[in-house]
Amino acid sequence: MDATTALGADAIFREHLSGRQHVECPERYDAVMAGLEQAGLLKRLARLDRRVIRAAELELCHTPEYLRTARRDIESGLPYLTTGDTDVTPNTWEVAGAAAGGVLNAVDAVIEGRVRNAFCAVRPPGHHATRSRGMGFCVFNNVALGARYAQRRHGLERVMIVDWDVHHGNGTQEIFYEDPSVFFCSTHQWPLYPGTGRADETGAGAGAGTTMNFPLPAGSGRAEILPLFQEALAPAADRFRPDLVMVSAGFDSREGDLLGRFTLSDRDFADLTREVMAIAERHAKGRLVSVLEGGYALEGLASAAVAHVAALAE
Repeated sequence: MDATTALGADAIFREHLSGRQHVECPERYDAVMAGLEQAGLLKRLARLDRRVIRAAELELCHTPEYLRTARRDIESGLPYLTTGDTDVTPNTWEVAGAAAGGVLNAVDAVIEGRVRNAFCAVRPPGHHATRSRGMGFCVFNNVALGARYAQRRHGLERVMIVDWDVHHGNGTQEIFYEDPSVFFCSTHQWPLYPGTGRADETGAGAGAGTTMNFPLPAGSGRAEILPLFQEALAPAADRFRPDLVMVSAGFDSREGDLLGRFTLSDRDFADLTREVMAIAERHAKGRLVSVLEGGYALEGLASAAVAHVAALAE
């Protein structure tokens, strides 16, 4: 690969919920890909192969009981998971497995030095999926699986996950809440689904101090969020010294989104991207893997994703 940035994208990601009226729709994938094409970015990005995650890899972050339940729900033709508010179609298990596997491929490419960073345009999203429950449109926790895989497969010690989705990444937080080897930071609208992410949720046990939450009111944007990255997240990263930085890149924190009321602009996403890239450069040899989460106004999703990827590829 000659490019410095890789793209995890596959037409299979548009098959989840195909034919179903839902805000988390296949057109989200189409919008991101069309945006990257129109911006001239696709030809600059290395492309990652399709990879379906293995059962043992799913168990890095999810309980066998949940995996059995989810698979049974999907394959029996239920329209939603019995564990929570996640619509499914008969192919969702395959698509979600490819989404999570695509993130693992991105982790491999970045850690092995074939590219500097990667963006995974996957769906369904993942950051609400807990160890034992799919919820909030999420089946498998893609970013959490990527972080744990980086540790188990590649021997990395510390991973930092930065979540700028408008919703709190409750699943990612839960999975690593008592784990000092994964630092989780989230900026999110409060109050809003799923109701977690208070500022006093900072980790527990050995993981005390490795969770950082910034609940912010509706209407928050650059003036509130960018300084948190510069004045709180960056010093925390300097103390933690991650070997890999991952981003839960939710673009529902952009102005005009259907499900959130933050006011970030495309320029703001580029600047937030540069902040996390700077952390990766200081501590992780530039290694960064970004994973698509939310973003439901198609035009805004496309332009924000373009701004993010363009910054990654600088």
